[in-house]
Amino acid sequence: MIAAFIAAGLLSAFDWSDGCRPVAGSEALWRDDVRYVFVGETHGTVETPAAFADLVCAALEQGPVVVSLEYPVEFQSTLDAFMEADTEAEARAVLADYPHGPFVHHDGRGSEAMLHLLLRLRAMLREAADMTVVASVPNSPRVEGFRQSYAEMDRAVLWSRQAMAQPQARVLALVGRVHTEKIRRVGSPLGLPAAAHIRPEETVSLSVAQQGGEAWMCRDDCGAAPIPDVDAARMRGVILTPQQDGKFDGLLALGPTTASAPAKP
Repeated sequence: MIAAFIAAGLLSAFDWSDGCRPVAGSEALWRDDVRYVFVGETHGTVETPAAFADLVCAALEQGPVVVSLEYPVEFQSTLDAFMEADTEAEARAVLADYPHGPFVHHDGRGSEAMLHLLLRLRAMLREAADMTVVASVPNSPRVEGFRQSYAEMDRAVLWSRQAMAQPQARVLALVGRVHTEKIRRVGSPLGLPAAAHIRPEETVSLSVAQQGGEAWMCRDDCGAAPIPDVDAARMRGVILTPQQDGKFDGLLALGPTTASAPAKP
């Protein structure tokens, strides 16, 4: 899928000078049969959006990329205007003017780290990178008797449409961890997570390792909250070993995380 683009010389050159760092083990992600790379995170950390941007850099070295972020589809026009703004100040103003969503009602997706991710993606596009940035949360109707499992199915359909719109591209999606699981949640209203609706041979699903630290979360109150310390502390990078009885294909290990406070665009 991607190799043909490289051989034909169609891949846009990308300047790595904007702080892109190699992610250990990520070379295993860029097989020609892998159309989707899902990164499942705990929202509200400094480290995950930064590492995801580095993965996008690496993917762009292989071929065209669709970057799919966990923002509502209604946010797409704002996302487009942000990416197309002439200056960073104008781009920030676009976000500040949007009356709803993660940069107003903070749940970690409107963090300073996520704003920095958007700014890095914008810089990549200005380098003529062969990349599209899209919102990945469908406007699923709320109908009594149709539970979260239907919203997961809608999300998978949206991902597949993003892929079909650019069949030579690889889709990199950054979303909450639960949506990237690849097996059914028996007895849960969620049922089959979004990633599990897509042909498994075309997907690699990574869970961001839980190695302690903190994340910015909103529960009863908003603030820094502890991250469980359940994965081996010394692991770093992409580790492609099945996790949690097949829920994930591997881990993205970044070490203890730091909470990222809400952004003020």
